[in-house]
Amino acid sequence: MAQKPSIPKGTRDFSPAEMARRNYIFDTIRSVFHLFGYHQIETPSMENLSTLMGKYGEEGDKLLFKILNSGNFLAGVDPNLLNEETFLKLTPQIAEKGLRYDLTVPFARFVVQHRNEIQMPFRRFQIQPVWRADRPQKGRYREFYQCDADVVGSDSLLNEVELLQLIDEVFRRLKIRIAIKLNNRKVLAGIAELIGAPDKMIDITVAIDKIDKIGIEKVNEELSERGLSDESIAALQPILQIDGTVAERLARLEELLRDIPTGALGVQELREVTEQTLALGLDAELDLDVSLARGLNYYTGTIIEVKALDFAIGSITGGGRYDNLTGVFGMPGLSGVGISFGADRIYDVLNGLNLYPEQLGAASQVMFVNFGPTEAAASLKAVKQLRAAGISCELYPDLAKMKKQMAYANAAAIPYVAIIGESEAAAGTLTLKNMAEGTQATLTVAEAIAAIKG
Repeated sequence: MAQKPSIPKGTRDFSPAEMARRNYIFDTIRSVFHLFGYHQIETPSMENLSTLMGKYGEEGDKLLFKILNSGNFLAGVDPNLLNEETFLKLTPQIAEKGLRYDLTVPFARFVVQHRNEIQMPFRRFQIQPVWRADRPQKGRYREFYQCDADVVGSDSLLNEVELLQLIDEVFRRLKIRIAIKLNNRKVLAGIAELIGAPDKMIDITVAIDKIDKIGIEKVNEELSERGLSDESIAALQPILQIDGTVAERLARLEELLRDIPTGALGVQELREVTEQTLALGLDAELDLDVSLARGLNYYTGTIIEVKALDFAIGSITGGGRYDNLTGVFGMPGLSGVGISFGADRIYDVLNGLNLYPEQLGAASQVMFVNFGPTEAAASLKAVKQLRAAGISCELYPDLAKMKKQMAYANAAAIPYVAIIGESEAAAGTLTLKNMAEGTQATLTVAEAIAAIKG
């Protein structure tokens, strides 16, 4: 007996009903992107490894899926490298390309490559899959979709304010209650300087970004392993535990970092973004979290993370300001800020809370019953008229028992069944059955169109 086929761990198949739900998410996000004036682009699934490596920090580089070179990928490789424990020297010789880890770095490459074709500031959105060689677990997949919106070519903090409004609008439409957490990379740099470890900023951010996952004690252990002194770790503790309202936390940070220029600038930026955002109003909760780091090295200013309030899962949206990401591609000084919606985690939240609209899974609004060649021909004419009116419909293709055809309509969640039998065909009418209400009426095609749309 042949072995049952399977798919790689951390990937998933999606049925028609599941795709209807996913497209509801994508369509909602896409419509808000358009509403806020963003333009869609796409980039290849694979990029040159030289484009990807070194942009996500040490841990991110380990999670890149590398693509072996075509043909004999070991040709020309130094045999001594095959015996080394490290892969770092071997990888560039056997793999020149990799699957994209996110959409931001490919976007930076796009901007530099097409710099003479785009108008600044450039507002782009992108909805495509990304891949990470991570350990699969709840809410964490190896293949998943991101929905990104970015603005490059502008230093204005109004972009951050607009992106927070965009986030709020997306989740308002999806009916998911959220908390938006904010921090600033300059604040984190100021904290590192304040505790006497300015050269350990990356180590600090990578570690404290895990507080929600592993707890403060494990974070402190990791900080010690990364070379921070006991004094620096002790000095960090009260800073990570700052609480109170957003205004109170800002005031406390302002006091702590007033003599550290970088940190003070970060607090000033946070104050401007939060005050303008709150003045506009949000459905979401807005929170200031000094432990929020989002371990990606390219962030330089505002950091954004979104959590669902009614469902236990990791962040469902994140992003921030990156002032020189394009510099690594030969275009220094171009500031940008962006966000990324985690469509797969949003999908899990909507499933868990059952927040989808009714009748979402139905591809067709109407199914015509098949009574034979003559009636099918009449039905096809009616089908064409309904489709011309923008109503999705189908004719059951086989001559089967009525019970089987109705069972198909029920299973497919089709809200209406249309019947054209001998008498309806002769009269130029159809019988329209409302599957939810169990009612039916004999109508002309025009009347049926009005009833379905009404």
